[in-house]
Amino acid sequence: MSELKLTLACGDYEHTRDLALGRVKPQGIDLNVLNFNVEQTHFRFIQKQEWEVSEISMGMYNSHLSAGDRRFIAIPVFTSRMFRQSAFYVRADGPVKRPEDLAGKRVGVPKFSQTATIYARGYLQNTVGVPLSSIKWFRGGINDPGRVDTAELKLPPDIDVTWVQDRTLTDMLISGDLDALISARAPRSHPKIRRLFPDYPAVEQAYYESTGIFPIMHTIAIRRDAYEANRWIARNLMMAFTEAKNRCVERMDDFSAMPGPLPWMNDLFERDRCLLFKNGEYWPYGVAANRRTLEAFLQFGYEQGVFHKLLRPEDIFAPETLPDMDVKI
Repeated sequence: MSELKLTLACGDYEHTRDLALGRVKPQGIDLNVLNFNVEQTHFRFIQKQEWEVSEISMGMYNSHLSAGDRRFIAIPVFTSRMFRQSAFYVRADGPVKRPEDLAGKRVGVPKFSQTATIYARGYLQNTVGVPLSSIKWFRGGINDPGRVDTAELKLPPDIDVTWVQDRTLTDMLISGDLDALISARAPRSHPKIRRLFPDYPAVEQAYYESTGIFPIMHTIAIRRDAYEANRWIARNLMMAFTEAKNRCVERMDDFSAMPGPLPWMNDLFERDRCLLFKNGEYWPYGVAANRRTLEAFLQFGYEQGVFHKLLRPEDIFAPETLPDMDVKI
């Protein structure tokens, strides 16, 4: 019996590389892997569905799903995770010195539905205590003007968002027309721009220790028609992603040679494991080990009007991959 041919598009990550190189093969699937940058991957999959399996932004996916768009179904594989206190940028000579100072200010975001900004706004409102309604929001391109938000928002009536099409948000911050930016991609370097948190790792570690949230940026989604035709592919793909990730962790855990061109990489790996994964596997997939983060994110997105209804983790992933089916390799 011939294998099912599927194409996967995702970033060139160390923990997915064994899939891309064919060292790990999902059972029953002949997988062709394409590597693009994240913006191209997400946009082409959402807009054109050019391949059957894709990395996708958690914000974009859940915004579309909550609005009734069922073209895709996700599996709980998390290719990108990042804390986002590092995503706050302010004027070096401006009035914002602490996150509390953002109340009443003008803040730019590339897209209101960008996953990084959902987490960042959740941090502002739920941890710092700054009401999102107290901020005047602007959305647009960070370094190129006119960026479009493909998500259909359902903003609360007290949230004010202006779309800027003729200028970049970086230029607006430099000129003083904005007080801050929140963006996954950094604004271009300029002496008038600095991070709100120069020592952001310490701030992010404190956030994790107080909340238990390790933000999930991207997941893997399957085009609905491919999934419905062969629902077994959800579990088989998850098993393959898990094996590829576990092989990456084994390489990182090998102290006989440095696994990459980064001094003290092994020490960083050990410290991260002790801080973030001390009670389980490194970089876990599945719902059970990530429920705290998933529930917080879905709550943030709903409160901010990016998601049209409050979703549960069980609502967003293929049932073949739910907690009692979490994959252990």
